[in-house]
Amino acid sequence: MADFGYDVSDHLGVDPLFGSLGDLDALIDEAHGVGLRVVLDWVPNHTSDRHPWFVEARSSRASAKRDWYIWADGPPDRPPNNWKAAFTGVGGTAFPPAWTWDERTEQWYLHLFLAEQPDLNWDNPEVVEAMLATLRFWLDRGADGFRVDVVHALAKPPGLGDLPPELAEIPIAALLDEPAVHPLIERIRETVKAVPAPERVLIGETVLPSVDQIAAYYGSPGRPELDLAFNFHPLRTRWDASAWRRRIDEVLTAVAPRGWPAWVLSNHDNPRHRSRYGSLARARAAAVLLLALPGTPFLYAGEELGLSDAEVPSGRRVDPGGRDGCRAPIPWDGGPLHGWAAEPWLPWPPEAAAAHAAAQEADQGSTLNLYRRLIALRRGSPSLLSGRFEWLGSSREVLAWARGEDRVAAVNFGAGEGWVELPPGCWETAVSTTRPAGPAPTPTSAGGRLALGADEGILLRRVD
Repeated sequence: MADFGYDVSDHLGVDPLFGSLGDLDALIDEAHGVGLRVVLDWVPNHTSDRHPWFVEARSSRASAKRDWYIWADGPPDRPPNNWKAAFTGVGGTAFPPAWTWDERTEQWYLHLFLAEQPDLNWDNPEVVEAMLATLRFWLDRGADGFRVDVVHALAKPPGLGDLPPELAEIPIAALLDEPAVHPLIERIRETVKAVPAPERVLIGETVLPSVDQIAAYYGSPGRPELDLAFNFHPLRTRWDASAWRRRIDEVLTAVAPRGWPAWVLSNHDNPRHRSRYGSLARARAAAVLLLALPGTPFLYAGEELGLSDAEVPSGRRVDPGGRDGCRAPIPWDGGPLHGWAAEPWLPWPPEAAAAHAAAQEADQGSTLNLYRRLIALRRGSPSLLSGRFEWLGSSREVLAWARGEDRVAAVNFGAGEGWVELPPGCWETAVSTTRPAGPAPTPTSAGGRLALGADEGILLRRVD
């Protein structure tokens, strides 16, 4: 595993490190039995260099699979263009070329990521059909949909020309946005949606420079594409009320007319938001932000515990993209191995001893139970699920908004007290990140200004 599973050598199997197809079948059945749906991560842009397709492709220029990958001529000491790959390698600092010379056949092959991850040629209809067949395989086994890895990069520009000098040091995977990708996504959607009810979901990883570009991947009413397109720009938004207001306005303006927004605060490729924001209080307030906005929120495993990144010594770093810290193992209990059967490959998050899952389960004021209350409130409220969004008046460091006619959310980004101007009516606290937890709502205001403490997030409901 050069990239922890993203270098796929068999699209129709489960790596023995994780179990077997039978184990996956049992997982899907048990999940469905308790009302959960299972979305699989599908990697269509590239394979492992150990995949039988690539092994055959590199065996000879005359191979029947040769054109399943992207090859280019040129001298062995100069790559075909100036594209950079996305990973620096463990301990590296510079992005390497996106091409590797194949000694046996004396051509270069393209890889947007590691040399062990050669790119498939989606201009080849045989590749398209072979990859769509892998979707059908997993759909037949009960998968409820797919998160499509680096979907925006499936199509490459004709001619594979150089990038302009000002872009040449940016990995090409973050820039590819070819018009030819959209008909490919339509084919993928057609395959996924062909399965009878329940409807399957199609989620795309779209790492692109602008939200307007991401919005295009929803397609149009007559030619729909993704159901949800990941927007990772909030991961680069600082903890600041004005910055977040601009970001929210940008997303709702660009995405809402075309589709349903997807909101993300943390993922496996970036530092956790508690580490970025600098405190647990801010991470808890961000949970209110995430779960009260219009759209679909995505949670990264461990954020519901308020975890921050692990400190990983250089000798234990294993990820080629330098993402080890956010991938530290989840602490399930207070034992020496925190619920794991053996010592994991990475250190624990710094909060493991005190903020493990078992401890938080028993603490009604914990971050885990905060997330549970917010999720339950969201599920039980049509206003939070699909109600209109409207900004409310507030102090400079506070963002406040109404959802529908009966829900208000507010987040204080400041280090001091702030306020929100509540709409007329009688409002009560449904959940707060700082006020005492308890089964009974706490009355707060009959309209007018409501004071918020530093780094507080609050969700209110109207009761008159």
